[in-house]
Amino acid sequence: MAPSDTFDRRSSTRLETHDLGLYAATVFAWGFSWIAMKGQVGPIPPEISVFWRFVLAAAVMVVWSLIRGVRLTFPLKTHLRFAALGALIFSTNFTLFYYGAAYLASGMLAVVFSTASVFNLVLGFVFLGQRIKPLTLIAGLLGFGGIALIFWPKIMGTTLDLEVATGLALCIAGTLSFCLGNIVSASTQTSGVGVTPATTWGMIYGAVLLGLFSLMKGHSFAVEMTAEYIGTLVYLAIVASVVAFGAYLTLLGRIGSARAGYATVLFPLVALTVSTLFEGYTWSASALLGVVCVIAGNVLMLRR
Repeated sequence: MAPSDTFDRRSSTRLETHDLGLYAATVFAWGFSWIAMKGQVGPIPPEISVFWRFVLAAAVMVVWSLIRGVRLTFPLKTHLRFAALGALIFSTNFTLFYYGAAYLASGMLAVVFSTASVFNLVLGFVFLGQRIKPLTLIAGLLGFGGIALIFWPKIMGTTLDLEVATGLALCIAGTLSFCLGNIVSASTQTSGVGVTPATTWGMIYGAVLLGLFSLMKGHSFAVEMTAEYIGTLVYLAIVASVVAFGAYLTLLGRIGSARAGYATVLFPLVALTVSTLFEGYTWSASALLGVVCVIAGNVLMLRR
């Protein structure tokens, strides 16, 4: 069977109960991760929280890889790619979002991150020379226009809101870091390295880089020994970083990337609902229209 036949079959077959379970696990694990991230905001520096998150997640990934017999030995050249993944995705990306969480509601963090598909389009054009088709251009404009509708009235209200502007800038920078990491990840996979070992090593390097950065800044590695902090840390490390990752990869193999990719459209809706219920996020007409535009842009981006 040709690869295209396999893609068509996976994209057209009816979802089974197991597929729906994996879908729900992915969407809800990532959807609740943003409110959990807010539980990490406090006196502990964000880089320390992210450091312990990926120390724990990397340890679980190593054990999982060993149990499954996944090869973790690679030449130095490949480790340079892993280090780049660690720097872009498993340290800088998350740390910037943790800083942004001090200024924005958790649901808004998810909305900004969901524009990663739009940034991937732009970076693919800039770095890889990929042609932008009219439909994807419209999708990108919808995504950016939605972000403008959500945040511009807040930033440029009766007075300039520097906190909202700072939070938005941090989250956009974090999303760009993630998207640059995607380019490295795609190149790594093209060279024949599997997603699981690349992610395992990426988490290890991310934790190491954050540890070195924290030492340079003179941070203590102590954390808050409270139920909220420890609970959200375990959730982010195990559920949001390991379980959701495994569920999503399994889903990719079962139903194909086209339909599995819609998880990135659905998890912001979960995050926004949680933010409304538990943070008292107040909706405005422009924010509601902006979210609709962002989601519509993501849907168009995923259509093939």
